[in-house]
Amino acid sequence: MNFIQIDNEGIALEAFQVTSPNFDARPEPNDISMVVIHNISLPPQTYGGSGVIELFTNNINPQDHPYFEKIQGLKVSSHFFIRRDGSLIQFVSCCKRAWHAGQSQWKNKSRCNDFSIGIELEGSDFDAFTDKQYECLNRLIHGIKRVYPIKDVVGHSDISPGRKTDPGPFFDWQRVLVD
Repeated sequence: MNFIQIDNEGIALEAFQVTSPNFDARPEPNDISMVVIHNISLPPQTYGGSGVIELFTNNINPQDHPYFEKIQGLKVSSHFFIRRDGSLIQFVSCCKRAWHAGQSQWKNKSRCNDFSIGIELEGSDFDAFTDKQYECLNRLIHGIKRVYPIKDVVGHSDISPGRKTDPGPFFDWQRVLVD
């Protein structure tokens, strides 16, 4: 399988780089063992706009949409964002801790941001994802696994059950090639 190359600085060479200020150092820099898959669209179920980029760079304008009033001031990010056309944006180096998972736990280990790489898919719990998104996701996971000792690929709902539902019921886990 063709993969997306990740360099020694944790940068995906094929990704468009947009720097988010919402990251910090990992407590254990060599403990990067999980990928967390999310979905996001801003405004909800609206695709192709700049809302996600604005959120992850702390530039969301609450006057642009009523929903933005609810999320203004949030300090969140993800390592990667895969648009519906399969294009890839990177906000945070894989070497750093992005703020994507929030309160979370996996296999008796809390604070999943500490040891995970977050991948946001442009989407929602109400729409199927595109073929191009799955293709990019698989190439990205394959590239990540070439550099980091990934043991688990999970959904946000798996590490924050009852609090989060993404990547949602339309995410087809059968299409994710984790081996």
